[in-house]
Amino acid sequence: MIKLKVNRKEYNVDVTPDMPLLWVLRDVLGLTGTKFGCGLSQCGACTVHLDGTPIRSCSFPVAAAVGKEITTIEGISENIDHAVQKAWIELQVPQCGYCQSGQIMSAVALLKRIPKPTDADIDAAMQGNLCRCGTYQRIRKAIHRAAELSQA
Repeated sequence: MIKLKVNRKEYNVDVTPDMPLLWVLRDVLGLTGTKFGCGLSQCGACTVHLDGTPIRSCSFPVAAAVGKEITTIEGISENIDHAVQKAWIELQVPQCGYCQSGQIMSAVALLKRIPKPTDADIDAAMQGNLCRCGTYQRIRKAIHRAAELSQA
């Protein structure tokens, strides 16, 4: 048994230690907001936070998450009231939406580190989060808007 803390709740999971965290979250715990994109840590769809730092869960062994706080898109807020989520909705960022949970997770981590990011800060933090629909300009606008909402 492996003991995990996910979204402020503790779980015991009966999986192999090398199982990717993504599959534990999705298939064992039923937290399907985190998406599988490439399986190579290249696209960012599987981004979750580990002790507040964004990681790619598709290639991260579950054993390496023991004793750490894991936050998924479901754990960002209970009522979709986080500033990033509000900005995403207000500016209608998603097109197909598949990459958006990973985008949001990276944006949340960025704003914790840099409350008023520049375009360059945003580009650097979001690098590696691929959007097949090309909503990058809306994503950047939404991060700026979320920064404004957080300051209010």
